Amino acid sequence: MNPAMIFGTRPEAIKMAPLCIKMKEKGIDVKVIATAQHREMLDQVLELFEITPDYDLNIMKKGQTLSELTSRLITEIDKILKKEKFDYVLVQGDTTSTFVGSLAAFYNKIPVGHVEAGLRTNNIYDPFPKEMNRRLTGTIAQHHFASTQKAKENLLKENVEEKNIIVTGNTVIDALLWVKQNKQKDIEEIKEKYNIKDKKYILVTMHRRENWGEPIENVMRAIKRYLNENKEMHMVFPVHLNPIVRESVYKILGNEEKAILIDPVEYLEFIALMDSSHYIMTDSGGIQEEAPTLGKPTLVLRKTTERPEAIEAGTAQLIGTKEEAVYQAMKELETEQYTKMSKSSNPFGNGKASERIIEFLEKGFNSQKLGNKSL
Repeated sequence: MNPAMIFGTRPEAIKMAPLCIKMKEKGIDVKVIATAQHREMLDQVLELFEITPDYDLNIMKKGQTLSELTSRLITEIDKILKKEKFDYVLVQGDTTSTFVGSLAAFYNKIPVGHVEAGLRTNNIYDPFPKEMNRRLTGTIAQHHFASTQKAKENLLKENVEEKNIIVTGNTVIDALLWVKQNKQKDIEEIKEKYNIKDKKYILVTMHRRENWGEPIENVMRAIKRYLNENKEMHMVFPVHLNPIVRESVYKILGNEEKAILIDPVEYLEFIALMDSSHYIMTDSGGIQEEAPTLGKPTLVLRKTTERPEAIEAGTAQLIGTKEEAVYQAMKELETEQYTKMSKSSNPFGNGKASERIIEFLEKGFNSQKLGNKSL
C-alpha cells in the first residue's frame, strides 16, 4: 500500500500526525505532502511529532486570496500526484488544502480518504469557507472516516454508500493521548513557565472570521464583568495575531490584571494550558473534541456547531456571543453543572481512530489485489 496524506494547517497536522506515526510503525510507506497553508504553526506540529514532509509546497504568500491559494495548490499538488503512483490520498477536515488535495486526486483518478468526514452546520457560509470545503471533499471522497455516528448519519443523508463509511472516533484524541504519554515532563515545565500551576483560570480562544468585531467585544465585556466579581478566577487568552482580533481583545481586557493575554502558543503549550484550566471558552471546533478527554467543560462561543455530539453528550454548551448570555453561562458553571459537564464522557473517541482507519484501508487494498475493486 502506497498512500499519501495532504495537509497544510496546524489542526490538520495535529489530526494526521498520529495516523502518520501509526502507518510508519506498521511499515506503510506513507508520503507526506505539506502545503504549509499555516507555515510557522505547521512547523511546530511537525517538530513535535517528528514528522518530515516528503514534499513541502510552502504555498502561502502575503495577502493571498482564497482564489489565488486554490489556483496555486491545484497546480503544485497535481505535479506530485502525476509523479508518484499513490494507491490512496488521505485528506483531513475542511481547509482549502483539504478540498484542493481531494480535487487534484480526483483529476488523477486516485481514491480519496476523508478523515473527520461528515461534519455539517448546514449553512454554507458558517464557518466560511470550511463548511463548503468539507461538503465538496465529501462529494469527491470514496472512503469516509467519520468521527461519530451523527457524522455518519449526515453522510448517509447525502447518499454516501454505507459500506464506504466507518465510524472511527477522532484522531485528535489519538494525538492528545500521544502527547500526554510522551511529553508529560514538557507539559509540567510549560505550566511553570506561564505561572499557571496554582492559578484557577478560564482558558479562552476566539479567532473565527464571523466573530470579528462586535461578537468578540461582547464576549470580552462578559468576561471582564465576571472576573471583577470573582476574585480568585483568572483568564488566560492566547490572542490570535490577526490585528482585528487583537484590537477587540486588548481594548477591553488590556488593562485587566487577572486577564493573562499572551501570543498564540504551540500545540504542546496549548495542551498544558488546557490541562491546568478550570474550564474553556472557545469558538474553535477541535477544542470541543479535545476538552472532554481532559475533563474540561466547554462554552462554545458560536451560533452553530458542526459538533452537536458535544452538546448532546453534555461536555459543551453552545452559548453564542451575546454579553448577557455569555455572562450567565459562566455563572451557571459555579453550580453542580460544572461537575456534571466535567464528568461527561467524550463522544469523539478513545484514541483508536488511527488504527481503525489503517485497518479499513488495508482491507480495501488487499481486496483490490484480489480483484475486488470495491470496499
